[in-house]
Amino acid sequence: MEILGKINTILIETIGPLGPLVVVGGLGLLLMLAVLPTLLKKKPEPFEKLKAQRTTGTAATPGAALRLGDKADKLQKFANFLEPQDEAELSASRLKMLRAGYRAKNSVRMFHFAQLVLGIGLLVLGVIYTLFMSAQGTVSTQTMILSTIGPGAVGYYLPQYWVNSRVKKRQAEIVSGFPDALDMMLVCVEAGQSMDQSIIRVARESRAGYPALADEFDMVAQEIKAGKERTTVMRDMSERVGIADVASFVTTLVQSATFGTSIAEALRVYSAEMRDKRVMRAEEKANTLPTKLTLGTMLFTLPPLLIILIGPSIHNIAVTLSATSN
Repeated sequence: MEILGKINTILIETIGPLGPLVVVGGLGLLLMLAVLPTLLKKKPEPFEKLKAQRTTGTAATPGAALRLGDKADKLQKFANFLEPQDEAELSASRLKMLRAGYRAKNSVRMFHFAQLVLGIGLLVLGVIYTLFMSAQGTVSTQTMILSTIGPGAVGYYLPQYWVNSRVKKRQAEIVSGFPDALDMMLVCVEAGQSMDQSIIRVARESRAGYPALADEFDMVAQEIKAGKERTTVMRDMSERVGIADVASFVTTLVQSATFGTSIAEALRVYSAEMRDKRVMRAEEKANTLPTKLTLGTMLFTLPPLLIILIGPSIHNIAVTLSATSN
């Protein structure tokens, strides 16, 4: 703190009242100018270039296979800047967007664009606020740095927090509605419908209560109609959802189809297990409730009780002491 105060004093004496802000802004500008050429002019790997030429037969642009999209997309020309250049990283980003419920082709670009816009926008607002505070009076270097860089960091991480919260919300909704979906699927299969028809029926009937689960089953039905194998489609669903219960269900269906056992019997056993898991989750939440209420009980029950029990005695002691002193 003493070092920062000395630096702040030296900058104010040398440059003026806005000396620390000018130095911080200059350093930020230099860092941006140093990083931008690296991001915009990334050299392609020689082996990746040879691999692209061997697979396509022509000299392909680095990352061109990852950038196929709609020409009407306004952010298409900035794809090399707004999307990861590595195929594995791009696939992981797309999977995260799918788990959050964003299925558009440009969802990854929109995510990074939101990070860029919010980060720069809130950084500019922080600079303006710091200039205003500096004009009103002397501001310490630590406060100046926090009020300048803090809003930019919040704006950059805000889309990531939003996506993570969306992923958790959708996964909780799918886990909550999955036992009911299995029961409905079991009823459909035992009524004589095929597995594909039961998936379509479950997607339609669960739309009102569990839209996220309905979207996943609807996508499964559409992919099966398009000609993909059912086992591949179900495995894609388990990877897309990222829930252990769904992955176990998919494994059960694949094993049932592989060994030729009854799908209805597998659904009956697994749906009963899912109902038991739901009951256990409810009991777990109920058991943690007393622990969570302990703090509230101590804060809102114990102080009034102490006031009621000890308050009259304290009042009598105070009255006695005042009478004795008089």
